[in-house]
Amino acid sequence: MQDKAIITNDSKSTECPVIIGTEGEKAIDIAKLRSQTGCITFDDGYGNTGSCLSKITFIDGDLGILRYRGIDIAELSEKSDFIETAYLIIWGRFPTADERKAFEAQMAENAKLPDSMTQQFEGFPKDAHPMAVLTSMINAMSCHHHDLFEIKDEKSFARATAILLSKIRLIAAYTYKHANGDALFCQQGEGGYAAQFLSMMFSWPGKRYVADADVARALDLLFILHADHEQNCSTSTVRMVASSEANLFTATSAGVSALWGKLHGGANQAVLEMLEGIKNSGDSIESVIAKCKQKDSDFRLMGFGHRVYKNFDPRAKIIKVACDKVLDKLGKSDPLLQIAKDLEKAALSDSYFVDRKLYPNVDFYSGIIMRAIGIPTNMFTVMFAIGRMPGWIANWKETNENPKARIYRPRQIYMGPKLRSYEDAKKG
Repeated sequence: MQDKAIITNDSKSTECPVIIGTEGEKAIDIAKLRSQTGCITFDDGYGNTGSCLSKITFIDGDLGILRYRGIDIAELSEKSDFIETAYLIIWGRFPTADERKAFEAQMAENAKLPDSMTQQFEGFPKDAHPMAVLTSMINAMSCHHHDLFEIKDEKSFARATAILLSKIRLIAAYTYKHANGDALFCQQGEGGYAAQFLSMMFSWPGKRYVADADVARALDLLFILHADHEQNCSTSTVRMVASSEANLFTATSAGVSALWGKLHGGANQAVLEMLEGIKNSGDSIESVIAKCKQKDSDFRLMGFGHRVYKNFDPRAKIIKVACDKVLDKLGKSDPLLQIAKDLEKAALSDSYFVDRKLYPNVDFYSGIIMRAIGIPTNMFTVMFAIGRMPGWIANWKETNENPKARIYRPRQIYMGPKLRSYEDAKKG
């Protein structure tokens, strides 16, 4: 017998089906509520609204659980790499050896930009924000692939996926070089996805950059940890755009734009700026902690707490270990890392933070890793976008494969003026 919820309004009761997910999550299906009662539900910001049925990612914020296609993030981080994880997220299974080889070959075939796209970089000011360049260039990419506007078969989808995952690295590298006034030079190099990207970023004519294995692995790990995170702002944006049957390039470009917002993808940059501010001010850790707890203080401890996780962010535990390893390997003693460690220790032993479950999240250490690698602060969100691309692609795919799909069209509660005449409105 299917569970049902009873909604009562104006003494009238309406039965709504209850959907139960594979992990026991429950949702009241109110799809027919308006036609049956004349009412809609109100949930400002969609904080308690399920917008889709998905098989991609499971999160339990209370228990600190994150799983891609049923596999725990800690196990994936230990045993997998970014390309294998991306394949899992997008297609729902790990690739065979032959499938992986073929997919990587397809990415290698698409590791260059058309000359016309390369020339477009000259149209951007050197101080253009990298996220503005990224979203523009992904959209521009669609101009070169008219045949992929309508993806009707698996072969076309695989090709579009390979193009996006391969070229997003090159766009990021060229953006970095253009901002520095350097020649747009690409040297893909050897190794995995992250190692190849670092070679693209830091190789110059006559000087090839070869990434240290531990450094490349740390960046690969960051990409894995960011690969998907359920229905966040940017992923929901991708699904919203995809529901209109917009092409994959357009939808993922919209995801980049949503990620750009400082409340979404800019958090690790904000952490680094906060740590830099603490260092420059000379404030003690004790005074910083005290400032956080003052009701009239406008100071916020960035990188602590998460809208979803009401427990420890499982990604933070993984990235903290990687952060220590990278700094040790590079021989860098970063004062910001010590401030970060001291802040974490002080906060986790303070009842104010413990009682409110304000634990460090993934952004707390990721910025320090990228800073140590040599990635400038304004490129941090671009790194996030590279990592999140598989999740956006998977959600676009899931939206388009839904046989019951329809264009997303949320309702609203109108709170403006009632009917009035033009003349009355002119009078004010």
